[in-house]
Amino acid sequence: MNTRYLASSILSLIFVTLPVAAQSEWPTRGWSSTTPPEVGLDAKVLASIDADIGEGKYGYVDSMLVIRHGKVAFERFYGHDYGSIYGLESRTPGPLVVHDPTGPYNYFNPWWHPYYRKGPLHTMQSVTKSVVSAVIGVAVGRNEFPALDTPVLSFFEPSKVANVDDRKRRMTIRHLLTMSTGLDWDEDVPYADPANTFTIMARSPDWVQYTIDRPMAQNPGEVFRYNSGATLILGHVFRLATGIDLEEYAVNHLFAPLGIEDYVWKRTPSGLVDTQEGLYVAPRDIAKIAYLYLKRGQWEGKQIVPEAWVKASVEPSFSVVQDHSLEYGYKWWLWHYQDQGKDRVAFAGSGFGNQRPIVLPEYDLVLVFTGWNILPDRPYLRAQDAIERVLEAVKDREP
Repeated sequence: MNTRYLASSILSLIFVTLPVAAQSEWPTRGWSSTTPPEVGLDAKVLASIDADIGEGKYGYVDSMLVIRHGKVAFERFYGHDYGSIYGLESRTPGPLVVHDPTGPYNYFNPWWHPYYRKGPLHTMQSVTKSVVSAVIGVAVGRNEFPALDTPVLSFFEPSKVANVDDRKRRMTIRHLLTMSTGLDWDEDVPYADPANTFTIMARSPDWVQYTIDRPMAQNPGEVFRYNSGATLILGHVFRLATGIDLEEYAVNHLFAPLGIEDYVWKRTPSGLVDTQEGLYVAPRDIAKIAYLYLKRGQWEGKQIVPEAWVKASVEPSFSVVQDHSLEYGYKWWLWHYQDQGKDRVAFAGSGFGNQRPIVLPEYDLVLVFTGWNILPDRPYLRAQDAIERVLEAVKDREP
């Protein structure tokens, strides 16, 4: 069977069978806590993960959060002196020290990363993209966002866009959502590499303009090519289409219903909300976004994000690797994993430095890991590691 079809079938079945209506307690005012055994988890297995993290097996992990059946079953925080760890890099010009070295785009500066001003709010980096997709979904459900097949250039003055050709004219909002713009872009090399297109963009005064000006390398919709600038264009489109800043819209229509009150959202040098990496929230609050998607967009009896949008977001639009073990939807990643001989699919956000909200629908699990592993060739917690390790703790897995 085709792997992409299988993944879509698995997720469709899950969305049909999950008991949303039976939900009796929601974490709007805060998550309830429980013990691992009370929700079918092995405390010793979770403790072993905690010990490995504490010993540095996975590099710099800042937090671990395990939520099952809507309750916090395990939570740990790990302290790191990032001022000492990245002190030299923070004072050295390079691809990750952008603009003013004392500012928010010096990724080694402990005043800004990984915690906002050394407080409780943690950078989400590219998990921000998944949140932006949710915000767009809300706007789609409210009939306040254009059709996904609307050409991107309709939100620009074509005479002020470079390298316009027939391929760029065919680029649509859907291509921005699925990282299939066709733009010439290389974000696959480490961010510490000056050849990374993102690091070049970050030095420009207008990140949206830099992105839309890039020449085309493929037809839009043809191949997956990770491109942070594409999500910045979505923020530009959102503002023009709705007349409202995406951050304001998120607060009113997504954060408020979920009870997310404490957050920071950085801006680009031109003043646009940084839709590709700018959000800071606490782990428990990013878990609410993941839980909302686990519950098919419903919250306290209300449909916050349309169910059809959630379903489309966590179905594969493109395969990221040849064996289809990693796929991409609408700003959400799909991880295939084997569990007792069965193919399963988890969906997740993924952010630079090791920001990972992960949903395992079959087991009613939401996992959140944060960290700050930002240099190449260092240990870090892979999504596969997180899934496999926590699954070992699930006692009621199907044989």
